[in-house]
Amino acid sequence: MSASAARPLVCVVDDDSLVRESVEGLLREEGFPVDTFESAESFLGRPRREPAACLIVDLKLPGMSGLDVQQELARTGMDVPIILLTAYGDIPTSVRAMKAGALDFLTKPFDDDDLLAAVRRAVSRRYPARLSAARICGFVGESEALQAVLQQIELVADTDATVLVTGESGTGKELVARAIHERSPRRKGPLVSMNCAAIPESLFESELFGHVRGAFTGALHDRAGRFEAAQGGTLVLDEIGEVPLVMQPKLLRVLQEKELERVGDTRPRKVDVRIVAATNRDLAADVEAGRFRGDLFYRLNVFPIENPPLRDRRPDIPLLVEYFTHRDAKRLGKRIRGVAKETSKLLQLYDWPGNIRELQNVIERAVIVCDSDTLSIDPRWLAGRSLGPAPVAGLSTSTLATHEKDAIEVALTQSKGRVAGPFGAAGRLGVPASTLESKIKALNIDKRHFKSG
Repeated sequence: MSASAARPLVCVVDDDSLVRESVEGLLREEGFPVDTFESAESFLGRPRREPAACLIVDLKLPGMSGLDVQQELARTGMDVPIILLTAYGDIPTSVRAMKAGALDFLTKPFDDDDLLAAVRRAVSRRYPARLSAARICGFVGESEALQAVLQQIELVADTDATVLVTGESGTGKELVARAIHERSPRRKGPLVSMNCAAIPESLFESELFGHVRGAFTGALHDRAGRFEAAQGGTLVLDEIGEVPLVMQPKLLRVLQEKELERVGDTRPRKVDVRIVAATNRDLAADVEAGRFRGDLFYRLNVFPIENPPLRDRRPDIPLLVEYFTHRDAKRLGKRIRGVAKETSKLLQLYDWPGNIRELQNVIERAVIVCDSDTLSIDPRWLAGRSLGPAPVAGLSTSTLATHEKDAIEVALTQSKGRVAGPFGAAGRLGVPASTLESKIKALNIDKRHFKSG
């Protein structure tokens, strides 16, 4: 699959630098690669290394107009979905342009959400199977592992089924829950989250089901719980494996009967809530060990979604790095144009035990200390963590050797050239020191380049 299909490029043509910068920032925050041009001529004369998936162009430009660009693209047989930006008085011309094939037009000043919706329509028209390469409901990525999750979200979102999201800490389980809600018929209702691990056992029932005045010391007023707060919407029960055993039968009853009683009250209250539960624990194993009720587990596990760790989403790492770098640089008022080659290699090969949350924190730290237009990280920030090899399925022998060499060089960088010992490269790669020494010799790697001065 071509790079353009995997990462849909959006081109922006406007002679107003403020408009270009504003649109570029908005689209990059959504995960789209963007090229900007101040004139139609500069856009048409750009190197054709990567075709545009969408063109956003101002109708009124010095020299060639947006309409001229549309006609020129049609003449040369380039099928690029076009979104026209117009002033109020240009609307009749824009209508003519749409009749001639333009996809959409927006009147300045335009609404950000309207522009994003138009871009997504354009990208889905050109690459209908790859729109998820851009940021959707907070996701950034194009990997098969992420595609599988997005497909499951699409399948279940339109139903009212209970969903159990599993995965390691830091993989973004809360994003899965939010995406399900935002794509469901309940999206106009409330989305309420509760971290079950953060609630003391003595307050758990009150927090979940509410209480009436006088139910216990300090209950001075009636108070609705999380279930009632989520009425008509979605309740996300994060860290569901931490629900106290004594509370699990009560939670199961509410899920089955769709009614609850506040603490200190005997009057049942109907609740209309969709449940999305999330955990980083193996609940099936907890059931076997007696730490979690089997009947509650089966009631929650109607539609399971497993969120993959970042090490299983390596193709997404460059996209995530680009997204976090741009976001943090914008917030901190810095201009960062790219990532150092060695840093890109290190980020791609690192095993990310803390998953996306760890990557996000590493990039934020790198942006804070960055004093140039190129982002780099200190390998010591990842010291003591394992490095995983890049995916090898379908790679040629020469490509495998390249990935192997990259992994060894990154490990030597972290170990400052040491091969053996508790902090040596061999330990980081999980191979015997003698084996690594043989590989270093076979790949012509000079360990002296990695030793500290």
